Amino acid sequence: MRILFIGDIMGSPGRKAAAALLPRLRRELGPFDFVLANCENSAAGRGVTRKVAGELFALGIDGMTGGNHIWDKPEGAALLAEEPRIVRPANYPEECPGRGLMILEKNGLRLAVASLQGRVYMPPMDCPFKRADGLLEEAGETPLFIDFHAEATSEKKALAHYLDGRAAVVAGTHTHVQTADEQILPRGTAYITDAGMTGGHLSSIGMKLDTVIPKFLTGMPAKFEVSGDGPALNGIVVTLNDASGLAEEIVRVNISPEN
Repeated sequence: MRILFIGDIMGSPGRKAAAALLPRLRRELGPFDFVLANCENSAAGRGVTRKVAGELFALGIDGMTGGNHIWDKPEGAALLAEEPRIVRPANYPEECPGRGLMILEKNGLRLAVASLQGRVYMPPMDCPFKRADGLLEEAGETPLFIDFHAEATSEKKALAHYLDGRAAVVAGTHTHVQTADEQILPRGTAYITDAGMTGGHLSSIGMKLDTVIPKFLTGMPAKFEVSGDGPALNGIVVTLNDASGLAEEIVRVNISPEN
């Protein structure tokens, strides 16, 4: 089984980059059995809407994950309640709309996809480690792909090793900066600390530099704007062993129209 995971899609520039570069990825690295993406910033840089979700599904994305910004659009909660192909972090309280785990099925293959949110330098949340144990029980024999939306590299690595040999993939998101530590852990789990961002990379994590730098210089409130400069797509391609459901290969993806 081959899985493409696209790192945080950032606003309209991210959606345009995904639309432009996905066909090339399919030619050069495909075919893919499942295409996944993090969509929590896909609508104007914060949250997701029905229109934006429909646009991304139309590209052939099979399932999408979220994070702490998944609720930021007014229709976000209702969308999550009705759309089974988008998961919110599973360690939010059960009362929250949506689901933390989905099972994708295509061409006789099954893949469980879940989202978890970290607790270090993040809003208070249920324990992602204990919730991961529950997700594994829910997934059963189906390989489990986890998007761990977290700030601290230490927390991401700790969770990955905690799940090594049990989850198929633990892919970090949230920082929008792709890390160069893609690896297969000793017991067979594919891991990367952060899959990166899809959108304008001549920016500060997707926001225009001239709207961000003054905030650092003065500390005054500033309205950040999504950048379209330097478009690129970040992500990973993971190959799973059909018998074990664990990883055989992980390849980091960083492409732009220019490379």
